Amino acid sequence: MQPHQEAFARLLVRYEVVRFGEFTLKSGRSSPYFVNAGQLRTGEAIKGLGEAFAATIRDQAMPHDLVFGPAYKGIPLSVATAIGLAGHGEDVPYGFDRKEAKDHGEGGIFVGTAPAEGMKVVLVDDVITSGKSIREAVELLRKSANCEVTGAVVAVDREERGKGEKTTLAELRDELGVRVEPILKIRELASWLVDREIDGKVVLDAAGKAAIDAHLAQYGGVG
Repeated sequence: MQPHQEAFARLLVRYEVVRFGEFTLKSGRSSPYFVNAGQLRTGEAIKGLGEAFAATIRDQAMPHDLVFGPAYKGIPLSVATAIGLAGHGEDVPYGFDRKEAKDHGEGGIFVGTAPAEGMKVVLVDDVITSGKSIREAVELLRKSANCEVTGAVVAVDREERGKGEKTTLAELRDELGVRVEPILKIRELASWLVDREIDGKVVLDAAGKAAIDAHLAQYGGVG
Protein backbone atom coordinates (compact mmCIF):
# COMPACT_ATOMS: atom_id res chain seq x y z
CA MET A 1 0.00 0.00 0.00
CA GLN A 2 1.01 3.63 -0.48
CA PRO A 3 2.10 5.57 2.65
CA HIS A 4 -1.16 7.55 2.70
CA GLN A 5 -3.13 4.29 2.57
CA GLU A 6 -1.17 2.84 5.49
CA ALA A 7 -1.76 6.02 7.50
CA PHE A 8 -5.47 5.81 6.65
CA ALA A 9 -5.63 2.12 7.64
CA ARG A 10 -4.18 2.99 11.05
CA LEU A 11 -6.72 5.79 11.38
CA LEU A 12 -9.59 3.40 10.60
CA VAL A 13 -8.45 1.01 13.32
CA ARG A 14 -7.64 3.70 15.88
CA TYR A 15 -11.13 5.22 15.65
CA GLU A 16 -12.92 1.88 15.19
CA VAL A 17 -14.23 2.91 11.80
CA VAL A 18 -13.70 -0.63 10.60
CA ARG A 19 -14.54 -3.53 12.89
CA PHE A 20 -14.33 -7.26 12.42
CA GLY A 21 -16.62 -9.95 13.81
CA GLU A 22 -20.25 -10.77 13.03
CA PHE A 23 -22.56 -7.95 11.96
CA THR A 24 -26.05 -7.78 10.50
CA LEU A 25 -26.30 -5.11 7.81
CA LYS A 26 -29.34 -2.98 7.03
CA SER A 27 -30.07 -5.32 4.13
CA GLY A 28 -30.31 -8.22 6.59
CA ARG A 29 -27.13 -9.81 5.24
CA SER A 30 -24.53 -11.04 7.72
CA SER A 31 -21.04 -9.59 7.30
CA PRO A 32 -17.67 -10.28 8.95
CA TYR A 33 -16.73 -6.59 8.70
CA PHE A 34 -18.48 -3.31 9.36
CA VAL A 35 -17.45 0.17 8.21
CA ASN A 36 -18.77 3.32 9.90
CA ALA A 37 -17.01 6.50 8.80
CA GLY A 38 -19.16 8.42 11.30
CA GLN A 39 -16.62 7.36 13.93
CA LEU A 40 -14.22 9.98 12.54
CA ARG A 41 -15.64 12.81 14.63
CA THR A 42 -12.71 14.58 16.26
CA GLY A 43 -10.39 17.24 14.90
CA GLU A 44 -7.45 14.86 14.61
CA ALA A 45 -9.61 12.21 12.94
CA ILE A 46 -11.10 14.54 10.33
CA LYS A 47 -7.64 15.97 9.67
CA GLY A 48 -6.34 12.49 8.85
CA LEU A 49 -9.38 11.78 6.72
CA GLY A 50 -8.90 14.96 4.70
CA GLU A 51 -5.23 14.17 4.16
CA ALA A 52 -6.14 10.69 2.87
CA PHE A 53 -8.73 12.06 0.44
CA ALA A 54 -6.34 14.76 -0.77
CA ALA A 55 -3.51 12.25 -1.25
CA THR A 56 -5.80 9.95 -3.25
CA ILE A 57 -6.95 12.77 -5.54
CA ARG A 58 -3.32 13.68 -6.19
CA ASP A 59 -2.16 10.05 -6.53
CA GLN A 60 -4.95 9.32 -9.03
CA ALA A 61 -4.18 12.56 -10.90
CA MET A 62 -7.81 13.71 -10.87
CA PRO A 63 -8.09 17.29 -12.18
CA HIS A 64 -9.80 19.38 -9.49
CA ASP A 65 -10.98 22.98 -9.62
CA LEU A 66 -13.60 22.18 -6.98
CA VAL A 67 -14.06 19.56 -4.25
CA PHE A 68 -17.74 18.78 -3.85
CA GLY A 69 -19.39 16.83 -1.02
CA PRO A 70 -23.02 15.69 -1.27
CA ALA A 71 -25.10 16.56 1.79
CA TYR A 72 -24.96 15.55 4.51
CA LYS A 73 -22.01 13.23 5.06
CA GLY A 74 -20.03 14.80 2.23
CA ILE A 75 -20.08 18.25 3.81
CA PRO A 76 -17.23 17.75 6.33
CA LEU A 77 -15.40 15.59 3.78
CA SER A 78 -15.30 18.43 1.24
CA VAL A 79 -13.97 20.85 3.86
CA ALA A 80 -11.38 18.39 5.20
CA THR A 81 -10.22 17.47 1.70
CA ALA A 82 -9.75 21.12 0.74
CA ILE A 83 -7.67 21.59 3.89
CA GLY A 84 -5.69 18.46 3.01
CA LEU A 85 -4.98 19.81 -0.47
CA ALA A 86 -3.90 23.13 1.06
CA GLY A 87 -1.23 21.14 2.92
CA HIS A 88 0.21 20.33 -0.52
CA GLY A 89 0.18 23.98 -1.56
CA GLU A 90 -3.12 23.78 -3.46
CA ASP A 91 -5.76 26.36 -2.53
CA VAL A 92 -8.79 24.55 -3.97
CA PRO A 93 -12.40 25.70 -3.38
CA TYR A 94 -14.94 23.39 -1.77
CA GLY A 95 -18.72 23.29 -1.93
CA PHE A 96 -21.74 21.21 -1.05
CA ASP A 97 -25.48 21.16 -1.62
CA ARG A 98 -28.50 21.80 0.54
CA LYS A 99 -31.25 19.20 0.72
CA GLU A 100 -33.72 21.97 -0.03
CA ALA A 101 -33.04 25.14 -2.01
CA LYS A 102 -32.86 28.34 0.07
CA ASP A 103 -35.35 31.00 -1.03
CA HIS A 104 -33.89 33.93 0.94
CA GLY A 105 -30.50 35.52 1.55
CA GLU A 106 -28.06 34.33 -1.11
CA GLY A 107 -30.59 31.67 -2.12
CA GLY A 108 -29.93 28.60 -4.20
CA ILE A 109 -29.01 25.01 -3.46
CA PHE A 110 -25.21 25.33 -3.18
CA VAL A 111 -23.09 26.41 -0.21
CA GLY A 112 -19.47 27.45 -0.47
CA THR A 113 -18.23 27.54 -4.05
CA ALA A 114 -20.92 26.66 -6.58
CA PRO A 115 -20.05 24.66 -9.72
CA ALA A 116 -19.50 26.83 -12.78
CA GLU A 117 -19.03 26.30 -16.49
CA GLY A 118 -15.73 24.67 -17.36
CA MET A 119 -14.92 23.60 -13.78
CA LYS A 120 -13.38 20.19 -13.17
CA VAL A 121 -15.10 18.78 -10.09
CA VAL A 122 -14.10 15.90 -7.81
CA LEU A 123 -16.72 14.35 -5.53
CA VAL A 124 -15.91 13.01 -2.06
CA ASP A 125 -18.11 10.54 -0.17
CA ASP A 126 -17.67 8.07 2.68
CA VAL A 127 -18.62 4.43 2.00
CA ILE A 128 -20.47 3.22 -1.08
CA THR A 129 -23.48 1.04 -0.39
CA SER A 130 -26.10 1.62 -3.09
CA GLY A 131 -24.23 4.51 -4.72
CA LYS A 132 -27.35 6.70 -4.53
CA SER A 133 -25.63 9.81 -3.15
CA ILE A 134 -22.96 9.82 -5.87
CA ARG A 135 -25.53 9.27 -8.62
CA GLU A 136 -27.63 12.17 -7.34
CA ALA A 137 -24.60 14.43 -6.91
CA VAL A 138 -23.34 13.81 -10.45
CA GLU A 139 -26.82 14.48 -11.85
CA LEU A 140 -27.11 17.69 -9.82
CA LEU A 141 -23.72 18.99 -10.92
CA ARG A 142 -24.25 18.21 -14.58
CA LYS A 143 -27.71 19.79 -14.51
CA SER A 144 -26.61 22.92 -12.65
CA ALA A 145 -23.56 23.89 -14.67
CA ASN A 146 -21.61 22.85 -17.72
CA CYS A 147 -18.88 21.40 -15.54
CA GLU A 148 -16.93 18.15 -15.79
CA VAL A 149 -17.03 15.61 -12.98
CA THR A 150 -13.51 14.24 -13.28
CA GLY A 151 -13.75 11.70 -10.49
CA ALA A 152 -15.17 10.60 -7.17
CA VAL A 153 -13.22 9.37 -4.15
CA VAL A 154 -14.75 7.22 -1.42
CA ALA A 155 -13.18 6.18 1.86
CA VAL A 156 -13.62 2.40 1.67
CA ASP A 157 -14.85 0.04 -1.05
CA ARG A 158 -16.65 -2.92 0.52
CA GLU A 159 -16.10 -4.74 -2.81
CA GLU A 160 -19.55 -6.34 -2.73
CA ARG A 161 -21.78 -6.89 -5.76
CA GLY A 162 -24.25 -4.29 -6.89
CA LYS A 163 -27.20 -5.20 -9.09
CA GLY A 164 -25.18 -7.56 -11.28
CA GLU A 165 -21.81 -9.30 -11.08
CA LYS A 166 -19.78 -6.11 -10.75
CA THR A 167 -19.13 -4.20 -7.55
CA THR A 168 -21.34 -1.18 -6.90
CA LEU A 169 -18.26 0.98 -7.44
CA ALA A 170 -17.61 -0.56 -10.87
CA GLU A 171 -21.28 -0.17 -11.79
CA LEU A 172 -21.09 3.53 -10.93
CA ARG A 173 -18.04 3.95 -13.17
CA ASP A 174 -19.86 2.35 -16.10
CA GLU A 175 -23.19 4.07 -15.54
CA LEU A 176 -21.90 7.59 -14.93
CA GLY A 177 -18.76 7.58 -17.04
CA VAL A 178 -16.86 8.89 -14.03
CA ARG A 179 -13.77 7.51 -12.32
CA VAL A 180 -14.71 6.28 -8.84
CA GLU A 181 -11.73 5.38 -6.67
CA PRO A 182 -11.53 4.26 -3.04
CA ILE A 183 -8.81 5.27 -0.64
CA LEU A 184 -8.79 1.61 0.40
CA LYS A 185 -10.46 -1.61 -0.72
CA ILE A 186 -11.56 -4.01 2.00
CA ARG A 187 -9.39 -6.82 0.59
CA GLU A 188 -6.19 -4.78 0.65
CA LEU A 189 -7.05 -3.44 4.11
CA ALA A 190 -7.62 -6.94 5.46
CA SER A 191 -4.43 -8.29 3.86
CA TRP A 192 -2.40 -5.49 5.42
CA LEU A 193 -4.04 -5.77 8.85
CA VAL A 194 -4.00 -9.54 9.39
CA ASP A 195 -1.90 -10.34 12.50
CA ARG A 196 -0.55 -6.75 12.49
CA GLU A 197 -0.35 -4.97 15.83
CA ILE A 198 -1.85 -1.45 15.79
CA ASP A 199 -1.63 0.62 18.97
CA GLY A 200 -0.79 -2.47 21.00
CA LYS A 201 -3.47 -4.84 19.70
CA VAL A 202 -4.26 -7.08 16.76
CA VAL A 203 -7.77 -6.46 15.40
CA LEU A 204 -7.74 -9.08 12.63
CA ASP A 205 -6.33 -12.59 12.92
CA ALA A 206 -6.06 -15.33 10.31
CA ALA A 207 -9.51 -16.70 11.12
CA GLY A 208 -11.04 -13.25 10.67
CA LYS A 209 -9.23 -12.81 7.36
CA ALA A 210 -10.51 -16.21 6.21
CA ALA A 211 -14.08 -15.15 7.09
CA ILE A 212 -13.69 -12.01 4.94
CA ASP A 213 -12.33 -14.06 2.04
CA ALA A 214 -15.27 -16.47 2.30
CA HIS A 215 -17.78 -13.60 2.47
CA LEU A 216 -16.33 -11.94 -0.63
CA ALA A 217 -16.19 -15.25 -2.47
CA GLN A 218 -19.97 -15.42 -1.98
CA TYR A 219 -20.96 -11.76 -2.23
CA GLY A 220 -17.99 -10.00 -3.80
CA GLY A 221 -18.18 -8.30 -7.15
CA VAL A 222 -15.88 -7.84 -10.11
CA GLY A 223 -14.05 -4.57 -10.72
